[in-house]
Amino acid sequence: MEILKQILSSDLGSSFNDASILVFRILLAIQLFRVHGLKKFRLENGQREVIPNPLGLPDQLNAIVASFADLVVPFLIILGLGTRLAVLPTIGVTAIGYFVVHRKDSLEVRDVPFMYTLSLLLILALGAGRYSLDYYLLNIL
Repeated sequence: MEILKQILSSDLGSSFNDASILVFRILLAIQLFRVHGLKKFRLENGQREVIPNPLGLPDQLNAIVASFADLVVPFLIILGLGTRLAVLPTIGVTAIGYFVVHRKDSLEVRDVPFMYTLSLLLILALGAGRYSLDYYLLNIL
């Protein structure tokens, strides 16, 4: 239990910092869900999104990981629930997008997975802050 408390707790030092990371988490997660998550449901030209599989995983597993990273993780980030653990699959997906899928693309194309990866790494490093379910569950209950 102590290791889980260390992973999930975060002390950002001030209410301003806690509010800042809350706004950052919410805006990032909404954008991730709207742009990448909802693509999993949309049909374009009568076709569903083709999810790249650069690691050669079984197609079903690849689709589950990508869908989880873009559909479920944003809600966990918004709630601040298991935040540091929750961002790991999405960091993996965005980093693979940057280093593998788009490695030969222009910087303009590579910019999107790069910025998502950096943003998620910031959340991983700082945690969810005081305005989160992580804080509530660890300190109130």
